[in-house]
Amino acid sequence: MFTGLIESTGTIESAQPPIDLVSGRVLSIATPMAAELTPGDSVSVNGVCLTVTSNHSLGFTVDVSPETLRVTTLGKASPGRVVNLERPLRADARLGGHFVLGHVDGVGRVRAFRSEGAAYWLEIDTPSALSRYFIPKGSVAVDGISLTIAALDAQGIGIQIIPFTWKHTALSLAQPGDEVNLEADMLGKYVVRLMDERAGVAGTPAAGNRT
Repeated sequence: MFTGLIESTGTIESAQPPIDLVSGRVLSIATPMAAELTPGDSVSVNGVCLTVTSNHSLGFTVDVSPETLRVTTLGKASPGRVVNLERPLRADARLGGHFVLGHVDGVGRVRAFRSEGAAYWLEIDTPSALSRYFIPKGSVAVDGISLTIAALDAQGIGIQIIPFTWKHTALSLAQPGDEVNLEADMLGKYVVRLMDERAGVAGTPAAGNRT
């Protein structure tokens, strides 16, 4: 369980094998936060919950399964890419973001990202299957970042990004056309499922929620 409040960023040093959606990949990520990790720990990498397999003072490695590669942006991750990192929520910690599981529901694409005064405006085209989980002022995790939906349209969502988030996450490098991992609010998904069952509608959460 995570909060979507990014603790640090890291840089992918290597991805072995370079492209292999059949057997999976091993990612090596450089970050000072590695000194606080141990093998077996969970860590959110761009919103994907992964397990640390080894670490040293300057970095750590994770195994990424073929299914996770298929349904998240990690399948296209390459050396040099900056990623958002977060350790799991402690039971005695304050919840400043929202409940984030690290189970990606789908991949969106940045439509526009522009400055707006001291802040920024981010527009993301989202998979149609996820639209039922988005509401104005609702929560969404974008590459693991807890954000608030400010606008909805037929293609996706609009989000206001404050300067602190822009400076302290990988969003500062985002460009139109970039793909991002999306996780809808867990509580919203449960509500939608309950309402579907009461209405007698057969359905399951959006495809891809298996990372």
